[in-house]
Amino acid sequence: MTTAKTDRVVKEPPAGATPSGSRERDRMRRRLARRRGGGWWPYLFLAPWFVGLFGLTIYPMLDSLYLSFTKFDLLTPPQWAGTRNYEKMFADDPVFWDSVHATLVYVAVSVPLKLALALGVAMLLNRDLKGIGLYRAAFYLPSLLGGAVAVAIVWRQVFGGDGLFNDFLAWFGIQGQDWISSPDSALYTLVLLAVWQFGTPMVIFLAGLKQLPKDVYEAAAIDGVTPVTRFFRITLPLLTPIVFFNVVLQIIDAFKTFTPAFVISNGSGGPLNSTMLYSLYLYKKGFTDLQMGYASALAWVLFLVIAGFTAVNFIASRYWVHYDD
Repeated sequence: MTTAKTDRVVKEPPAGATPSGSRERDRMRRRLARRRGGGWWPYLFLAPWFVGLFGLTIYPMLDSLYLSFTKFDLLTPPQWAGTRNYEKMFADDPVFWDSVHATLVYVAVSVPLKLALALGVAMLLNRDLKGIGLYRAAFYLPSLLGGAVAVAIVWRQVFGGDGLFNDFLAWFGIQGQDWISSPDSALYTLVLLAVWQFGTPMVIFLAGLKQLPKDVYEAAAIDGVTPVTRFFRITLPLLTPIVFFNVVLQIIDAFKTFTPAFVISNGSGGPLNSTMLYSLYLYKKGFTDLQMGYASALAWVLFLVIAGFTAVNFIASRYWVHYDD
């Protein structure tokens, strides 16, 4: 009897062929890569944002940079003028310097007062009291209304010759004046309006106060630390990142202030250019005098000034802002 041995024959795959297991692994790898990368779907959903970025931000900025070197009146094609707009701005435009002075005074006075009031009110509202949410909403309300034209009109009436502010002073036997029409006080009515809109930094301060560690305050209370010392030695140092954030935002916002100055001065920047804030002057040159090339140069100077102030704030923050590390 002959025993037949059956040998198992292993077929080798032809050259260039991939085993079925490898093909399946490759398919799974490609599928995972598509899931991780998302394919072209993310770009489709981001397309409106990219259109807005390039069509409404980057292109207008580059176009205004070009126009800043031209003479352009919105009615005829722009004519190349080189650096003439910038030379005129710094050497032969006294109103430009009036607007710079008014804007710097406005920023230097309004921002510290606004932040100090916002921090003070935030500390008062940082309590678990009945109805505290209503008080917080009430203090935040002016920030929602402050940029409205109607509020600026009311503000002009309040500080007019027959306004409510003079009626208030009359109760104490003080003779008032037309605060809006006086070059010595008109700008400070805008400062008061800005300070009145302290709701936004107040909410940010309030959020920061909620995050401060309570055990530090408990230890300070045990040691008998007074409230004033506790504020300057504990609260303020721990809150410096929030203070820095608010300082940067409020300086940028103050440099761009336009509506109150336009409404309260009837678009003139008077009296004697005392309320001629930079944004108002830029608007007048572009849309009243139809000097759009010059207005574009003004806009780029404002952009560089804001960028410079922001950079200085970031550099200086290394020496007074304290983070967790």
